[in-house]
Amino acid sequence: MRLVGLTGGIASGKSTVSRHLESEGLPVVDADKVARVAMDKNTWGWKRVVAVFGEGILREDGEVDRARLGEIIFNDPAKRGLLNRAIQPCISLGLLYEVFKHWIQGTAVVIMDIPLLIEMKMNYLTHPVVVVWVDRATQEARLTKRDNSTIEQARARIDSQLPLDKKRDLADYVIDNSGSLEDTILQIQKLKTLITAPPTWKELAFSRFGVAAILTAAVALVLRLR
Repeated sequence: MRLVGLTGGIASGKSTVSRHLESEGLPVVDADKVARVAMDKNTWGWKRVVAVFGEGILREDGEVDRARLGEIIFNDPAKRGLLNRAIQPCISLGLLYEVFKHWIQGTAVVIMDIPLLIEMKMNYLTHPVVVVWVDRATQEARLTKRDNSTIEQARARIDSQLPLDKKRDLADYVIDNSGSLEDTILQIQKLKTLITAPPTWKELAFSRFGVAAILTAAVALVLRLR
C-alpha cells in the first residue's frame, strides 16, 4: 500500500488539494477529523487533555470547548506544546487505525492529509511527501480574507507554524498554489498520475496480498522441511 503524505500550512490550500484528490476517487485519511474524534467526551484523548488543562475547558455537556482551548494555546507556545504532547499519541493511534482498515481492504493508495506531518515526524512513514506551498504574501492575504482578521493576527497564526519554505525543502513533490485554481488542478493531475503508478516491489511486499504470499510461502517451507 502506498501512503502519500499531504501537508501544508494555514491558508496554503491543502484542503482544496485533498478534496480534489478525494473527488478523483482516492481515499483520504484526514488528521483533523481523527483529532476531533480523539477529543470526544470520555475518550483517552479527552482524559489526557482535561488532565493537563482542567475542567475549565469543558462545555456544560462535558465536551471540550475547542474555541476556549484555542484561545488558551494560541499565543502561548508552551501551552500549545502541552496540548500537542497530550493529544498526539491519540491522533497517531487513530491514524494508524485508519491506515490498518485500508490495508485490510487492500487499498492501493491512501492520502494522509496531516497538517503536522513533518512536525510529528510522520513524513518518514509516507512517500511521496507532498507539500502545498504558497508564498508568504499570498498566504497572509488569503488568511486575512478567509478569517476576516487583521494582518497582525494573520501573521501571528502563520508564525505559530513551521514555515512553508522549510516544509517545501523536505518535500518529494510541491504543489505551488500561489496562482489560479486551474493551475493548481493541473499540478494535482500530475500528482495523481505519479501516485497511481504501479506499486514498487517494497509496496507490494507490505500490501495485504504481499504479506499473505510471504506467510503462505513461509508455511509451505516449514511444512516441506518437517
